[in-house]
Amino acid sequence: MIKKSFIILSFAISTVQIQAQNSFYIANKAPLAPLKYIELPLGAVKPKGWLHTQLAIMNNGTTGHLDEYYPKIMNDNGWLGGKGDAWEETPYWLDGALPLAYLLDDENLKKKVKKYVDWVLDNQRPNGYIGGITKDERAGKTLSDCQQGDDWWPKMVMIKVLQQYYTATNDKRVIRCLTNYFKYQHQNLKTCPLVKWTEWAQARGGDNLMSVYWLYNITGDKFLLELGDTIYQQTTPWTYLLGKRNWVMQAASNQTDEKWMDRHAVNVGMGIKLPAIYYQSKKNPDLLKSLKTGWTDLMTLHGLPHGMYSGDEDLHGNDPTQGIELCSIVETMFSLEQILGITGDLTYADALERMTYNALPTQTTDDYNSRQYFQIANQVQVSRGVFDFSLPFQRGMCNVFGPYAGYTCCTANMHQGWTKFTSHLWYATPDKGLAALLFAPSTIKAKVGNGTEVSIEEETNYPFEDQINFTINTPKSVDFPLEIRIPVWCKEATLLLNGQKLSVEKGGKIARIKRLWANGDKLTLQLPMEVTTSNWAKNSRAIERGPLVYALKIEEEWTKREIKEEGTYYDIQPKSDWNYGLPRAVIQKTIENSSVTIKPKTEAFVWNSVNAPIEIQTIGKKIPSWKIIEGVARQPVTARDGVYLGEVNDKTEKITLIPYGCSKLRIVAFPVVK
Repeated sequence: MIKKSFIILSFAISTVQIQAQNSFYIANKAPLAPLKYIELPLGAVKPKGWLHTQLAIMNNGTTGHLDEYYPKIMNDNGWLGGKGDAWEETPYWLDGALPLAYLLDDENLKKKVKKYVDWVLDNQRPNGYIGGITKDERAGKTLSDCQQGDDWWPKMVMIKVLQQYYTATNDKRVIRCLTNYFKYQHQNLKTCPLVKWTEWAQARGGDNLMSVYWLYNITGDKFLLELGDTIYQQTTPWTYLLGKRNWVMQAASNQTDEKWMDRHAVNVGMGIKLPAIYYQSKKNPDLLKSLKTGWTDLMTLHGLPHGMYSGDEDLHGNDPTQGIELCSIVETMFSLEQILGITGDLTYADALERMTYNALPTQTTDDYNSRQYFQIANQVQVSRGVFDFSLPFQRGMCNVFGPYAGYTCCTANMHQGWTKFTSHLWYATPDKGLAALLFAPSTIKAKVGNGTEVSIEEETNYPFEDQINFTINTPKSVDFPLEIRIPVWCKEATLLLNGQKLSVEKGGKIARIKRLWANGDKLTLQLPMEVTTSNWAKNSRAIERGPLVYALKIEEEWTKREIKEEGTYYDIQPKSDWNYGLPRAVIQKTIENSSVTIKPKTEAFVWNSVNAPIEIQTIGKKIPSWKIIEGVARQPVTARDGVYLGEVNDKTEKITLIPYGCSKLRIVAFPVVK
């Protein structure tokens, strides 16, 4: 029998009144606004199942070994006191490699990353400055003036690295270092503002602000709140841009150099969190309103079926032939993870899962050693070329897979995507409970209720399957709330407790179970996944099931090539037809005209077309005139009723769709035909 000593409530999280802050973890101190959800220390969440496999692949590949062969990091590194890279790429790599080390408890990788952490902490200047050895210092001068320093921007990334290291180790040197560095900023930003050296620091000041408030929550130093106001005022006015709307509309058509940094997709991905970060200080609901308005406009005007907005490099509209920069995906993911904790708004959780499970995995190779600078939604070949990108790049390398193809920022920055997503699967609640806001196989170990440390095993093959099992492990019975997100795509979810039906929940809500939990209690979440369609640019349609978007399975022919400037790379050509439209019958009666095949679960999971764990079979008709032109499969134009009126083959053919994230060649935005 189910114990009756519990309360279950479902609610839209924005209506919840938070009364207290969790004393076990780093929560907001007054006068900062209380957090809706509180981040857990690095290492509290551990990956399992296919997610563990993904992180292990990264550890065996680039993430675990980039410092052994990438010249910028390997040779005389500036973040170790050398004359080499002292800008963004080494901190970028550490921002993914350090959390990976603690998520996997890999001692070798911990030792690698700690060497950089130690150098930064041990070589802070007397005035608080951190970073590589400056030109003046190499000339024997002491840093006595901020004018002698270097760009603020790469230090913002290194600070994120130090924060994560602190939550994993509790090394007090981090707190001393950041306190002194922020004192240095407080004293010098008026003379040497964020924009002094580059516009990157100005555009990305939200990351600096985030770290200032994080430190305030530990030390309570009042100067940090003043510093926060200064940083906000010197940062690109993302709140204004997001809320006033003209910016995102103009970006759809303006590809000139006018204010291009405000349209740069990575800057946008980082900038969207600024209103939420600053809201903590000012508690002005207009800040969150501007964020929601801007996010909605961004995805309406520039959004693509895989859950990301276009950006090649600028925002570039919603045509499925536009590119997506890998850096913009991982930075947007991190921003949404921060926004979710501050606001509790489930809009951002649904958006985060969609881009993570669709856009992110397709842009790296199986071994995590090569990546694309730009992916394309309707990508029927991968090759060198200019295509429809706003940044064509002189050597035409933006679309191919390679360790260094295109700009190398993504070589260093891609590692934070999966690692930080893993760390944010779970949050603490302000009333000393836990919240599962994102789903993947994992284990959480945390203090709850009266201070008892519990662990919860999350067993699932989500996002491919529809059931998630949470098993409570506790040394004694303990009363605490457990909050479970019900995704917006799910019409009606079912919760079972120890095998018995507990409640039925609508999508887009939080289910909250407050009870005396006993060791071995098992909570099961069933999320029925229906095959549906969604409408995208030029009346195209995408097929979806649960959190996944599905793409046409195309046979691939990989060829390894090399150019002197950027080394080896891969291009991929199609070996099967791709120019299919979806008949109206599929749109009108999607479930009746599709069948789902789920393959047996395997721990040796890789995001590729051969191993795709699920397939959808449906029907299609070929469009003879839909061909590759200038390297691009440009979208056929349809009439107002959504149907393509050009020549279409009479013959109906069976076609197979796989998860978008498992594809390298694909059609995801299909024209509709008769």
